[in-house]
Amino acid sequence: MPEKTKRQYKIGTRGSLLALTQCNQVKDELERLTGDEFVLEIIKTQGDMIQNAPLWQLDGKDFFTKELDEALLSGRVDLVVHSYKDLGSVRPDGITLAAVTKRTFANDILLIKKSTIPLLKDRKEFIIGTSSPRRMVNLEKNLAPFLPLGAHLKVTPKVLRGNVNTRIEKLKNDEFDAIVLALPGIERLALTESSRLQLESLLSGMTFMILPQSVFPSSAAQGALGIECLQNRTDNGELWNKLKKMEDKTTVEEVSRERKAFNQYGGGCHLAVGINVKSIDGFYLHNHRGVLNDEAVSITRLEGRDLPEFFMKPKVFHGLQGDDKLVNKIVIDVEVKHKHVYVTGKHVLHVVKEQPDSLWAAGAKTMKDLAARGFWVNGASDSLGDDEIARLRAGKAISLMVNTSEELAVLSNDLGTSTVGKVIECYTRRLEEKTTPEFDEKINTTDVFFWASFFQYQAYVAKYPQIIKRIHVCGLGKTYQHFKEKNINVLPVATMEEFKTWTQS
Repeated sequence: MPEKTKRQYKIGTRGSLLALTQCNQVKDELERLTGDEFVLEIIKTQGDMIQNAPLWQLDGKDFFTKELDEALLSGRVDLVVHSYKDLGSVRPDGITLAAVTKRTFANDILLIKKSTIPLLKDRKEFIIGTSSPRRMVNLEKNLAPFLPLGAHLKVTPKVLRGNVNTRIEKLKNDEFDAIVLALPGIERLALTESSRLQLESLLSGMTFMILPQSVFPSSAAQGALGIECLQNRTDNGELWNKLKKMEDKTTVEEVSRERKAFNQYGGGCHLAVGINVKSIDGFYLHNHRGVLNDEAVSITRLEGRDLPEFFMKPKVFHGLQGDDKLVNKIVIDVEVKHKHVYVTGKHVLHVVKEQPDSLWAAGAKTMKDLAARGFWVNGASDSLGDDEIARLRAGKAISLMVNTSEELAVLSNDLGTSTVGKVIECYTRRLEEKTTPEFDEKINTTDVFFWASFFQYQAYVAKYPQIIKRIHVCGLGKTYQHFKEKNINVLPVATMEEFKTWTQS
């Protein structure tokens, strides 16, 4: 057979370190997938040249794409690679989106000098660098309780522009107490050896907080790359089909929903609403936070799951502390010497007595509980279970600041299991031998049960087998996975607030 002809294509890219790094990663993957040659053509954009003001204060649009669009339409380049979040909702005629690449992370990450953290308790103000309106709004409103003993702090956003290196240098020079960047950006820098060495030097003496999407949702489409080419090339779709090999279907489903919401909110770089959608077991978890037309936006919902309607208000059992009269939790005081610790809930807070090298939490509430006790927390599973912690800790950028190869201590219960580390037993559970007739009657007449753990469900079903055919509900984390493993029907909900709204309406 004749040898395949090797073609050469030009990729248009911005000239920043991050743009070049991510474009080279796309180049390498396309060459691997196609056997063709791809070369980079650096193109300066208006957004790169304007460094003295936030873009939302300027007239115009498409600050990071206009010059790339012109190069593509003129035939100077064959394709362009964009951070998908930079693409406007209306694209020029003749240009088509060929592929959306897989995103590993979408979160924002807060960077801070380790030496700054002990000083926060004596500060009145916390200066944080960012140029994003959505970050400014959500950080100013919500960040203080996530800082060690920092609930009293006034969080003040200050405009920060420049490439990743420049922004971190400004933090090192004490122009800010902390800065917020897109985690996927520094992750891509950490994946390439040359940029990783620069990043490692910049991050020396730093620590981080991966901001939970439930409170600080990222920009729509953050973390994904969009690859564009001409719609009517004269190659019968040959290049388009090659680029399509880079597409990730799950990412497409997530970011298409984010961009739809972005457009519904009005779009534009001035939009002060963060939007994140995460695919979970066939559902889509939406988090929208910010301000629109001077009105607060606060949405957490689960798409793809229908909650049944009631003819009358149902009787509900929440399964939370105070409502649970069958399962008692008895704390165990143990000493934890691990350098890396994962706190799975409020019943193990008593075990954390010293600041470890890295500290992780089950959810945003646990992050705030730890911060109120004076601890710096690096991130949370956002109530999505062990897999989310494992995903965050696997980041190459994170490994430049924390030794993620060392064992993680998982503070849990007497029956605890974990896929991310060694379980340390911090409390045990004891079943009450007797319950009151009033409580028995309450359980017997309950229509809808919210379970805090699968153990709790099993304990109640063993004592009250008649409730098996009632409606059972839980969150999206480990409890939901246990129900699935046992093939037991359960309705997942995004939050307890969603559950309460549904059952009280």
